[in-house]
Amino acid sequence: MRNFRVVVNGNEYKVAIEEIAGADNSPVRHTEPTRPVANKEVVQAPAPAQQTSASSKSQLNGSVSGRVTAAMPGTILDVKVAVGDTVTMGQPLLILEAMKMENDVMAPCDGVVEEIHVVKGASVNSGDLLLVLS
Repeated sequence: MRNFRVVVNGNEYKVAIEEIAGADNSPVRHTEPTRPVANKEVVQAPAPAQQTSASSKSQLNGSVSGRVTAAMPGTILDVKVAVGDTVTMGQPLLILEAMKMENDVMAPCDGVVEEIHVVKGASVNSGDLLLVLS
């Protein structure tokens, strides 16, 4: 075992390196990587669906069946709706501050605000229930 002092970016480190007896000490050969052979057969992917269902749209926006959840941890800066309000898809429901940025939480679908589970100034975690639409 041999001990060395190594300085990296002004920081000093002491390292111990073990010499392997009988090891091949020849230099490492660098070779060019082999290139994959191109496949001549072309396979087309299926065409994407033209429309998505309302349930899949709501799941993409962080909600399931009208349940709007927090996509990230943060603080509620403002609640823009009240219980009983009618909302349309894409309408801002509240503002969530996360990492010094204000994020509008949008309605994933048309509906009526049934329940609001947060208030201005509340801290939320990712996945917390914010409000429920019907």
